[in-house]
Amino acid sequence: PITKRFHRFSKLYNIIIQRSFFKVLLGFHSMRSLPKLQSITLSSWFKSYKQGRHTRQVYLFCDEFTNFYDAEIGKKAVKLLNLLGFEVLMDNYKDSGRTYISKGFLKQAKSLANSHVTNFSNLVSETVPLLGIEPSALLSFRDEYLNLVDKPLRAQAQKLKSHTFLIEEFLAKELRANRIDSSIFTTNTQHIIYHAHCHQKALSSLSDVKTILSAPKNYEVTILDTGCCGMAGSFGYEKEHYDLSLKMGSDRLFPALKNAKDSTIISASGTSCRHQIRDGVQKTALHPIEVLYEAIK
Repeated sequence: PITKRFHRFSKLYNIIIQRSFFKVLLGFHSMRSLPKLQSITLSSWFKSYKQGRHTRQVYLFCDEFTNFYDAEIGKKAVKLLNLLGFEVLMDNYKDSGRTYISKGFLKQAKSLANSHVTNFSNLVSETVPLLGIEPSALLSFRDEYLNLVDKPLRAQAQKLKSHTFLIEEFLAKELRANRIDSSIFTTNTQHIIYHAHCHQKALSSLSDVKTILSAPKNYEVTILDTGCCGMAGSFGYEKEHYDLSLKMGSDRLFPALKNAKDSTIISASGTSCRHQIRDGVQKTALHPIEVLYEAIK
């Protein structure tokens, strides 16, 4: 709600949120940096974006994290899908309900789940799947929504689940079916270290991430053996959890990244994970889609 309210004043907002007094006022630790709002949301950019005709279509779920904070990742996802032969469709923006679920506001989350299942059940299918960028948001369709929606919608929710994929899962499936020409990617040698989001570990497959990051034939991918990065949504921002958050990150994740060569690409699918990496080791982590987009010849 705060994000939506202040988005039109993004420049001023981005200055104020880095001030210690503002962080403390919101209950955040003064040493924690806060994510900055993008001046143009993904949904606004998409309305004016011109894409050519393509033989296949996919829906891209415009989640709240990508829409307001990581719009550049969303843009690259759209452009990458276009280059791979897919026309991207996007429905009107609505929250995934992830933040409501994490804080126990299930009435609000239920309303959003009912709306999404009703809407997307009429739009997506086996041939026009629903894809998502942020794991915690997209995987709500395959987990919490199944129980949150009203009983008459549960059969629809189950059917929708089978047509809903993280973008990494979808591209991995296309690569394995030889429907993506890997020759469009660079032949340069590159090492990538990848940290997995907790929702991916629980509800998806890390082999899909390794498959797509290995699409450029000389890319070597290391999947880190790590637990939670320690951010866990809003948990790591809150002043009472800040020290524990960094302690969790210092267990395995931070040491592995501190020892990485400067030429190594660090990648993580979760927006919270990327933020924790930036605060913990002062390095930038890229979403796998960014890595693939930059790897195109």
